Amino acid sequence: MCFHNSMSAKTLKLAARYGRKSDVVEIYQDILNEQYHVSAFNYPKYPIITTSDEVQVFNWGLIPFWTKNEASADKIRRMTINARADTLFDKPSFREPIMKKRCLVPSTGYFEWRHEGSRKIPYYIYLKNEEIFSMAGIYDSWFDKETGMEYYTFSIITTDTNSLTDYIHNTKHRMPAILSKEDEAKWLEPNLQKTEIASFLKPYNADLMDAYIIKNDFIKKLPTDKTILERA
Repeated sequence: MCFHNSMSAKTLKLAARYGRKSDVVEIYQDILNEQYHVSAFNYPKYPIITTSDEVQVFNWGLIPFWTKNEASADKIRRMTINARADTLFDKPSFREPIMKKRCLVPSTGYFEWRHEGSRKIPYYIYLKNEEIFSMAGIYDSWFDKETGMEYYTFSIITTDTNSLTDYIHNTKHRMPAILSKEDEAKWLEPNLQKTEIASFLKPYNADLMDAYIIKNDFIKKLPTDKTILERA
């Protein structure tokens, strides 16, 4: 699954990449600027791209609009960090957002672990020719009647692995649904049908991706030893 993302590009560069204004994202400059490692389990603020002319900043971990209270919201978002492509149209949390509220989740790479017996080997996975690329996402807004606060949240869609990511994620066999640049604007179109939406959610071309083992403590600093993955 995709629980650990990376956004190491500066906010202004991110806005330029998608042709969006940077006003909103600059408010969160101290939080968002050059995040090498972003863990979904903190439900962090993260930049996403919608049909808005500005880069939006939502929290990772989708809270559906129909959520009753804060306790329910906290329970639900633990299970909505990712949304499986094969159940999107059926799950109550996802079936309305996938039809009406699709977004792009920018990334400069993501982290996954290979299991070898008791060992967990961390890898950084990225696109060879795209410094910033897009994962397919969905979002929603929830109004907390008890506090009067409105929350904007998102989930990253996952799909089956390709030959590269299958070698790394050798337990769950999942990877984020990555979109080509040509498909980004299409993904955001509001009137897509189910079959059209589903056609985007396929494993990305492994030949356009690469990965390396992280030798150092990747949460604290950039790796200095980039060992390129030998494909299986």
